[in-house]
Amino acid sequence: MTPRLRLQPEAVGMGMTSQRVRDRLVERLRESGIADERVLNAIRTLPRHLFVDEALATRAYEDTALPIGHSQTISQPWVVARMTEVLLETAPKKVLEIGTGSGYQAAVLAVLGLEVYTVERIGDLLRQARKRLRQLGFNVRSKHDDGRIGWPEHGPYDGIIVTAAAPALVPALVGQLAVGGQLVAPVGGSGSQSLVRLVKREDGSVEETTLAPVVFVPLLAGTLD
Repeated sequence: MTPRLRLQPEAVGMGMTSQRVRDRLVERLRESGIADERVLNAIRTLPRHLFVDEALATRAYEDTALPIGHSQTISQPWVVARMTEVLLETAPKKVLEIGTGSGYQAAVLAVLGLEVYTVERIGDLLRQARKRLRQLGFNVRSKHDDGRIGWPEHGPYDGIIVTAAAPALVPALVGQLAVGGQLVAPVGGSGSQSLVRLVKREDGSVEETTLAPVVFVPLLAGTLD
């Protein structure tokens, strides 16, 4: 069952954040190749302007990444939609996200009714994301930790989304993927990154597919308060 959003009155009805503006974003995503109506409806429903600073609210429904502080960004809606669309291909139930950031990607997954676990290394971002997710009524489990470690005690996961780029796929995360599950992650350095899909076979081997060129912040070690 898709969770019902509990929006505050001031969060809706404004011209710059109106349903009409969200509908235009969805049409741009559809024209750009996003075909899964479940994902498009999640993007249409979710108030992205609540996941950015108030000063950037007028740009919340542009198809672009926006800064959220601490040298991090909220991902471009097309990238969020594409990663989510790919993840849904294997009908996951339990999903791990590495890099909570603003909480927007986790919220999209929660809107779709998935059981979401998310890990963020920057404590301040995680505190803000938790507050947003609670206000919207989502039961997302979150942890302040080094994302490269994952969250093994709740694994294996049917799907894993990584929202920061590493030079190569992280073995610890691959190890937490269930047989038949998919991991979707940006791979590469600052000069060249690709969105990669990895599917784990029954014999433990993996099938890797390159999906599209992307630009993400780096996946860093350790934690920050």
